[in-house]
Amino acid sequence: MHLRRIQTARDSGHRLSDIDPLVINRGDWPRLPLIDVDSAGQCQEILGFGGAFTESACTVLASLPEDEREAILQAYFHPGDGIGYRLARTHVNSCDFSLGNWSCWEGPDATLDLSRYEQRIFPAIRGAQRIAGDPIRLLVSPWSPPAWMKTSGQMNHGGSLLPSRRDTWAQALCDWIRGSQQAGIAVWGLTVQNEPAANQVWESCLYSAREERDFVRDHLGPALQAAGLDRQRLLVWDHNRDAVYHRAQVVLSDPDAARYVWGTGFHWYSGDQFENLDRLHHAFPNKHLLFTEGCWEGGVQLGRWDRGERYAHHIIGDLNHWTEGWLDWNLALDRHGGPNHVGNWCDAPIIVDADRGIWTRQSSYWYIGHFSRYILPGARRLFSTQAGNGLESVAARNPDGSLVIVVCNRGDRPLSAALRIDGAWAELTVPAHAIQTLIGDPR
Repeated sequence: MHLRRIQTARDSGHRLSDIDPLVINRGDWPRLPLIDVDSAGQCQEILGFGGAFTESACTVLASLPEDEREAILQAYFHPGDGIGYRLARTHVNSCDFSLGNWSCWEGPDATLDLSRYEQRIFPAIRGAQRIAGDPIRLLVSPWSPPAWMKTSGQMNHGGSLLPSRRDTWAQALCDWIRGSQQAGIAVWGLTVQNEPAANQVWESCLYSAREERDFVRDHLGPALQAAGLDRQRLLVWDHNRDAVYHRAQVVLSDPDAARYVWGTGFHWYSGDQFENLDRLHHAFPNKHLLFTEGCWEGGVQLGRWDRGERYAHHIIGDLNHWTEGWLDWNLALDRHGGPNHVGNWCDAPIIVDADRGIWTRQSSYWYIGHFSRYILPGARRLFSTQAGNGLESVAARNPDGSLVIVVCNRGDRPLSAALRIDGAWAELTVPAHAIQTLIGDPR
């Protein structure tokens, strides 16, 4: 038996490149650190991987000639020629990665206006859906209600939702989902609020845990149900792992609120804290975990290899701690890391130089692809152990029965391990600053 082996490595030209397969042996394995995979030890189902259609990302895409714009969508969403994205996210109203503050409801008497989305965002999502073929699961998140619904009277700098506007905002979110669906953009899920504990200089809105619980229980949940939208998955928190358990458990411990909630979304900006995901999963095993945002802050640094390694570390950590899907932030940005209307520059897996009409894949693109191209929607994460020598790994079984194991080495020297699968084994070596995906034939 052989395992197909795909590699990306800093110090070679390998970029999702096939290299010599691994030969599987029987009998005693060598005295090496052990990665032990139990093919019968199935854990959570994997929904897939994806990124965000922000107004900024879609503006950058629109700055390119049509064939180059199509090539980027192919690179992300095509199941064979690309890296097989099947998840996506976008924002309700503007966010920091927009061209300025704007809302779909400019006043108390205004009706829903999706014209801003039809300029660039919806066309890009439609293009991705056409390329993907299979349905894309789209998650939508508000950064702020319209200014007139808030205590602060502005979309930026925090503030809270006015108590008198809770029903209004809940109904507005229902209208947004229905309006987008009428425009041919199917919504899979909704988060209550992006980063509800962050008072940002850009669009933000603060909720305490109890305020989020009460809004879900008394306003948003009933509104979604009354509108016939209760099949849309509702996620709480949508902020960092550090407080994911403490925040989510306030909502999920209330049965009247929890019945409306599919699961919890979270980000990476506070650090690893993967153990908090375990704690939340074990406390509420019937609810779900979804990574909803992560990116490198501080602008673009072309060619930096640590970009991809950070992604692999977090994807492996999240999947090994019950996460079911993984969403990157902006699909593409310009060479400065924008546009961003408050100067919050970030990096992205694809960087576009519109003046030259070219685009570049960062290491993060290749590293994400080691998961998203090969761990397919409907896969089951398998129980596996870590080698303990610096190699990080995760294993999954695809719906067709094929086995997928991703192994990453972020260190400065090659690392070896004995990979054992149900008693059979192979000796595996991963070069310094490299990642490998191993694929076994369907059983």
